[in-house]
Amino acid sequence: MKISTLYIDSDVADLPETKAIRDKMKVPCRVVDGAGHIHDILSNAPDPEGLAKTVLYLTRNRGAFVRDCPGTSHYTCCGYRILHIGTFCTMDCAYCILQSYFHPPVLQYFVNHGDLFAALDRLFGENTVTRIGTGEFTDSLIWDDILPFSERLIRRFAEQKRAVLELKTKTVNIGHLLPIRHQRKTILAWSLNTETIISGEERRTTKLQARLVAASQAQAKGYPLAFHFDPIIIYPGCETDYLFVIDRLFQSVDPSNVVWISLGTLRFMPALKTVIEQRFPRSAIACGEFVKGLDGKMRYFKPLRIAMYRRMIDRIRSHAPDVLIYFCMEDDEVWRKSMGFIPSDRGGLPRMLDQSAIKCCDLAADDI
Repeated sequence: MKISTLYIDSDVADLPETKAIRDKMKVPCRVVDGAGHIHDILSNAPDPEGLAKTVLYLTRNRGAFVRDCPGTSHYTCCGYRILHIGTFCTMDCAYCILQSYFHPPVLQYFVNHGDLFAALDRLFGENTVTRIGTGEFTDSLIWDDILPFSERLIRRFAEQKRAVLELKTKTVNIGHLLPIRHQRKTILAWSLNTETIISGEERRTTKLQARLVAASQAQAKGYPLAFHFDPIIIYPGCETDYLFVIDRLFQSVDPSNVVWISLGTLRFMPALKTVIEQRFPRSAIACGEFVKGLDGKMRYFKPLRIAMYRRMIDRIRSHAPDVLIYFCMEDDEVWRKSMGFIPSDRGGLPRMLDQSAIKCCDLAADDI
């Protein structure tokens, strides 16, 4: 993290997590009453999204730490649950929906971890299999530079058998996690893309080969793995590039250790197009063949999505015939034409994912 200023909500100034972060970061610090001052600074900046990546706000999560994935209307949701640890990211991807999701975006980290672990205790008491992750509104592992929080999470999940934690990242910040006894209750997951997209559209992220090496290292320490091709971006030559990434992936990891692979083409609310054009003037990703979907998001024309999915699925299946592949937010027509079935044929997408987690992560399965 390259943070220029640390803001601390007065409500959390005396928490041990706050003190630990403040002592480690060694940057100018200011205690404030709420986020109003930060909102004013960001709203008046020429590049609020860029500035927000250098200003960190420590505060309390006053809502729920455990949330259901918001999903989107008319498209199949996976039934994932979110562990809401913070918002925004220090990396800078042109397509990132967080640039327009938050107004203005604030890089904030919730430090009331006592409340978070109490929420997890309640979750673990539920008599059901749960898939939960921290990578919905931020990258899961960028925060470990300022506080060893993922280590605590992994150890806590290792003590139970009903829930699996997914840590999703574009970093290779896993060295401190490798020695932990995780009992296969934590999935280390990487977002993957082509080298063209990583080099041109994903500022301050790690290279493809580095991500695959990190995945191999995690596998050697017994961690189950997952991979997310999301967003898939269509450009001249992209089919060859994505198939190449899939080949390299399975040169690096054992297919039997992969819990799931998700596929999702680029989709975004219309407001993001302006942000991309202003912040990434050389990017052409917002100029694709998009139409407005039923949920109001801009999506590639459906035949283009299906054609891309089919080619990628065929290549994945050639390496890993038994791995669970699923779509993030697609409808039954896309499932049927790309996969040959729809989730309801197999008990629904949440059940499919739960069963894969049970098999790969040694979860208790009394309710499945």
